[in-house]
Amino acid sequence: MRRLIVAIVSFGLLLSVGGVAFADSYVRGYVRRDGTYVAPHWRSSPDRNPYNNFSYPGNTNPYTGQVAPGNPDTYLNQYYQRQYQNPYQYPLGTYGR
Repeated sequence: MRRLIVAIVSFGLLLSVGGVAFADSYVRGYVRRDGTYVAPHWRSSPDRNPYNNFSYPGNTNPYTGQVAPGNPDTYLNQYYQRQYQNPYQYPLGTYGR
């Protein structure tokens, strides 16, 4: 019975740790149109939730250990302005889709 409980707990921990590993996305290095090179880096997976981004003020980036500076209100204003500049990112239904 004890082995069964240990096996179930171990399996649960394995699943929870594995789920965290898939929550982030690796971005390969690339060159922008203006010639600026962007180094490879990790980012939080895009999910339209600004509060769980590494750059949200007060959040800690687990890969660098740096705490994001800034004002949460300013961050949210800029986040939502950027989000809707691209017409392909509007919520479904905006253009009658």
